[in-house]
Formats: sequence, structure tokens, C-alpha cells
Amino acid sequence: MRTTIRLDDQLLAQAKRYAAHRGQTLTSVIEDALREVLARQERQASRSPVKLATVKGKGVLPRVDLDDSASLLDLMENHVAD
Repeated sequence: MRTTIRLDDQLLAQAKRYAAHRGQTLTSVIEDALREVLARQERQASRSPVKLATVKGKGVLPRVDLDDSASLLDLMENHVAD
């Protein structure tokens, strides 16, 4: 089937380079990309929601930054040693 799509100029140029590098047509690259996106969507839709266990507590300790994994690891290692 023939159709017309509008693509960002940079994206189109990148896709053309990718297709040439792989020895594919631009059409096949676009088809493969669409198949991948649609397959990923189907896999995500078929997943069951995850239920996480929660525990009671007093919340996060003062001066604990949950975004700083190195500090959290250090804190946990020092707490276990106490």
C-alpha cells in the first residue's frame, strides 16, 4: 500500500543513512520500526499489574536522599554493621 507521511528532516536523513548502512530500503526500515513499536505496546498491554508489598514505618529517615544510590548503599552498609 502506498501512503504519504511527514517526517522531520533530520529524522528522515538519519533513517536513510541507517537504511543504506544496513542495505535496506527506507520503507523496510520504517516498517520494522513500526512493527517494533506495536509489538512493544502489545507486550506492555498484556502484562499484569505488579502489586508491591508495603510496610508500616516512620517514613524516610532525615537526610536520606532516595535519588542518591551511592549514599543509600553506604547508609545500608553502615547500618548493618551497627
